[in-house]
Amino acid sequence: MNKKAEGPKKEKVVGTPALFVTEWWTQFLWDMYCPGCQTPLVGRLIAEAIEELGIGDRAIMVMGNGCHAYLAGGLDFDVTSGGHGRAPDIATAMKRVMPDGIVFTVQGDGDCVAIGADALIGALSRGEKITIIMVNNTNYGTTGGQMAPTTIVGQVTTTSPQGRNPDVEGYPTHAAELVATFRGVSYSARGSLHTTANYRRTKKYITTAFQRQAEGVGLSFVEVITACPPNWHMTPIESLAWIEEKVIPEFPLGEFKNVTHIE
Repeated sequence: MNKKAEGPKKEKVVGTPALFVTEWWTQFLWDMYCPGCQTPLVGRLIAEAIEELGIGDRAIMVMGNGCHAYLAGGLDFDVTSGGHGRAPDIATAMKRVMPDGIVFTVQGDGDCVAIGADALIGALSRGEKITIIMVNNTNYGTTGGQMAPTTIVGQVTTTSPQGRNPDVEGYPTHAAELVATFRGVSYSARGSLHTTANYRRTKKYITTAFQRQAEGVGLSFVEVITACPPNWHMTPIESLAWIEEKVIPEFPLGEFKNVTHIE
């Protein structure tokens, strides 16, 4: 008697991260964000990296102010927030009180390098053993699309209607490169989410940043370029092309510092 032919074996290769609170919350995130916004993907990368490293019971997320703040209620570890731009200060205090915790901030480009520049520079100078994840969508997404420190030259925003003019508004801030110059920094990288390959690379960057903190080396930093279709006045597909053609030439991707000890 012939044996019944067996079908192909099925193996789950992707799904809702275990550190997302519920399936309902996953849908809520996508409903809250504008079509084409990639901020929920940043939350997913964080959840996946922390889960794979097995540090979820030690993770403490400090939120900045901005579109990314919606992530706060959807991730299954301790979360807090504070005044605009003050996330590195709060993370510093938490890490010093709970040195075994994996303390990290999630901030927008404005929260991190505009109003929060003093808190950022202080943490960098002291080499605080925290992780900072900066979401860079080249504008103030939450408040109406104004020019941000990372707005590229020529980009039209509500406060640069003729396009950013370097003779008037100056040049974009390159956060990942700046961070890498500080002695107390163990890791600095910039990734993007506009292609599958870059999504995977960015996950590697975030994972490495958490690893450096777990090893107690120094401050780690990851800048993530994300799309903002409504404020860019583009479709989601057009936004991905714009990242490739305009944003990445200004903000090159890759690792800018990766050390396992501070000299």
